[in-house]
Amino acid sequence: DNRREQILQQATNRADSSQQQQQQQHTQRQQQQPQQHTTMSRDVVDVILEQHNQFRQQFADLDKLRSNPNQESEEVHRESLRKIWQPLADLLEVHAAAEEAVFYPQLLKKVREDAVDETDDAIRDHNKIRNGVEDAGKSPVGSEGWWAAVDYARKENDEHLAEEEDEGLPDFRKHGDIELRRRLGREFLEFCAKHRGCVGIDTSNKDAKEYIK
Repeated sequence: DNRREQILQQATNRADSSQQQQQQQHTQRQQQQPQQHTTMSRDVVDVILEQHNQFRQQFADLDKLRSNPNQESEEVHRESLRKIWQPLADLLEVHAAAEEAVFYPQLLKKVREDAVDETDDAIRDHNKIRNGVEDAGKSPVGSEGWWAAVDYARKENDEHLAEEEDEGLPDFRKHGDIELRRRLGREFLEFCAKHRGCVGIDTSNKDAKEYIK
């Protein structure tokens, strides 16, 4: 029981701490003088990468509880999994929506040669991740169907992160000037704060071709 509580508390603390830290840093920067605000804002690429690392850690936290190592009752084990999964599922949705609202429109403007293909891939990846999150919601937490959906979401998310970190993010760091990247960093964090917990987010799949138009 102590081991389960420790794992669960660590996972919860990491999720809360990361999101709160991002917002606190953003709020502190907003309180700076106007001439200081731009230089102290965070690069949107760094903000996105930080959330990528948060995804990896939260999926790893789920893995630690996969085999019910503490021999919890079925009900307690489901609740342990739910407390890790739900914030992760919400952030997957908010992160995808934030990228579509803030990051990818600017990538299309700044990186003309490869941006269309990169954006098309990203939107399709987001749809697959959304499908995994949606399917997980259709099965009891901890069931075989639930794990299959979670594993699918993780697989698609891992592939998406790798592609984005190899292509879209370095391309944007190269072609987008620092002032733009910092402005987008503010907008990205504001979007995530506004929609934290998946509030007000359209979780339906997007048509990649229509989006790029």
